[in-house]
Amino acid sequence: MATMRKAVWFIVLAVAMAGWMGMLGSLRGVAEAGVIASHLPETAGSPGDLAKVQTFLENRIVVQMLIDYGVSPQEAMAKARAMSAQDLHRLASLTDRAAEGAHDGVGIVVGLAVLVILILVILMLMNKRVVIR
Repeated sequence: MATMRKAVWFIVLAVAMAGWMGMLGSLRGVAEAGVIASHLPETAGSPGDLAKVQTFLENRIVVQMLIDYGVSPQEAMAKARAMSAQDLHRLASLTDRAAEGAHDGVGIVVGLAVLVILILVILMLMNKRVVIR
């Protein structure tokens, strides 16, 4: 095992895998699973759904994202009012899961820190010294 760690291909492979895992770890994605109802729930079409969607559309982050995509908040609210009861209920239930501040750089910084730590651990396991001057 000691001779394998000294091989050049092992070092290249370790650095490539660390970089690949760091890149994959820095990408954000949400995977959610759940049961989809086959019929319209009893609460669909309630006035609370429209109020919930309206509150979500008034959020400053959402307003900024709408403007970035070229949609005015008034147009978005008009589309929400024109939706069917089932679609409005589905949209209202999705607003509960929307993360506020999801576009900040904290995830990228954490991903880079984990990548640096992983590289340092690999170098230490290979009996290499890391000197920062």
